Amino acid sequence: MSSTERTEPLRLGSIAPNFKAETTGGPINFHEFIGENWVILFSHPEDYTPVCTTELGAFAELEPQFTKRGVKLIGLSANTIESHGGWIKDIDEISGSKLRFPIIGDKERRVALTYDMIDHQDATNVDSKGIAFTIRSVFIIDPKKIIRTILSYPASTGRNTAEVLRIVDSLQTGDKHRVTTPINWVPGDDVIVHPSVQGEEAEKLFPKMTVVKPYLRFTPLSKEQTSAAL
Repeated sequence: MSSTERTEPLRLGSIAPNFKAETTGGPINFHEFIGENWVILFSHPEDYTPVCTTELGAFAELEPQFTKRGVKLIGLSANTIESHGGWIKDIDEISGSKLRFPIIGDKERRVALTYDMIDHQDATNVDSKGIAFTIRSVFIIDPKKIIRTILSYPASTGRNTAEVLRIVDSLQTGDKHRVTTPINWVPGDDVIVHPSVQGEEAEKLFPKMTVVKPYLRFTPLSKEQTSAAL
């Protein structure tokens, strides 16, 4: 699929559309970039702007934690590669980090349109030609190239990188152990046994399971299970 061909809205469970693009790390084919990794594709409205600078610095600071989980980061905005390159110097200076992940130059908004990253809400969020900038989108994509999470934030609101990392932990833990995670869960907390796991299988897999209701069963994960998941 090209960056201008999309016949239906992207939803959780959709295959992430493939595209070719120029990035600060060189040209990429997105599906080849994903390879066998998890990927977080995220957009920001504009280079050299205050909220975006704090966000990219935070992602750069947390990149080792994402890498530890087999996750690659890749940013995007409707700016040129040259603009990104100059701005990265500011990000590194302000954040004290070293930004290493690539940022897509999407001046023509081909990828942004494919992934519905365009701002239709804020009429002031436009460039000098009156064309809408990208919003703060986050797509968490698994190694099968399936979109597992979609987050959208307005230009005025910076994201929470710790929450993005928490979602990755939840998804990877759930995939590996057939569990789900309750409200405000963080690694180390009890998880919920998936409804598909019943009877003797549930008792065998989760010997420390606590049944609150037939549909609500909590269990701790062992240190070995937790470390394997993360």
